[in-house]
Amino acid sequence: MTRVAAIDCGTNSIRLLVADLTAPDGASGAGAPCELEELDRRMTIVRLGEGVDRTGRLAPKALERTFAACREYAEVIRELGAGRVRFAATSASRDAENREDFVRGVVDILGVEPEVITGDQEAEFSFTGATRELAGGAHRFEEPYLVVDIGGGSTEFVVGEDHVRAARSVDIGCVRLTERHLVRDGRISDPPTPGQVGAIKADIEAALDLAEETVPLAEARTLVGLAGSVTTVAAIALGLTAYDPAAIHHSRIPLDQVRATTDRLLTATHTERAAIPVMHPGRTDVIGAGALVLLSIMERTGAEEVVVSEHDILDGLAWSLA
Repeated sequence: MTRVAAIDCGTNSIRLLVADLTAPDGASGAGAPCELEELDRRMTIVRLGEGVDRTGRLAPKALERTFAACREYAEVIRELGAGRVRFAATSASRDAENREDFVRGVVDILGVEPEVITGDQEAEFSFTGATRELAGGAHRFEEPYLVVDIGGGSTEFVVGEDHVRAARSVDIGCVRLTERHLVRDGRISDPPTPGQVGAIKADIEAALDLAEETVPLAEARTLVGLAGSVTTVAAIALGLTAYDPAAIHHSRIPLDQVRATTDRLLTATHTERAAIPVMHPGRTDVIGAGALVLLSIMERTGAEEVVVSEHDILDGLAWSLA
């Protein structure tokens, strides 16, 4: 058994997974399969990428929020005794001019250097984490899979079966799109105007055109959606009164429910969105843009439903430590 910790630091949130990796009875060697037992999984909204699209730099307050979460995670890792740690930093830190400030702070707190992974690496880890369970279990999901990881700064598209066949990362994320189109004079439109929604939609469609140059989106038979925008849309569509990962994981949300939920979010005020029981406070202002990304992907690919996964890049990172 190997106890590991994986940290994923994105544009909007930072997340931790501590897990035990155990080879099944009789399996041995470096290439042996592993089973993953989750010990701790947590998420903190830190908005590391706040303002990066506009300034090209990580803001001091955003860095301090992130470092505070790192200090909390360091304590959890120490208490649980994880022997191996991997820290992946994604979209915001790839884009920032002052990312060395971020790297030094993480090393000081956690003793491990964050890997500023590429979009292709992010896609591969997400694909592994999301699809490893799909081949077994009670439900059969038809291949090939299209895994979409809708983050704060970027969205990853990956097509594959038991391995990645094609991947592309494009700069459409819920935070980036919100800051680009909905913020005026430091205030977020509440709710957005039809013109602003149209501008977001145009950005998404252009990004989908780019993704299709590399990834055969239309070939997919199962659409798998990851990350907070997707899981929040699923929780709303399921009518949950509290966020329940077990109910959300591998739920299948039809296109008409995604469309209705997206329309609700884009026409609601901040107060109305905040009152939704499953809404995390850190997602209240950016969830509309994230939902629109998901809806646009489903409409472009002709997907009749999205299979929602609570397992993602964190799980892929953990398995990479086997």
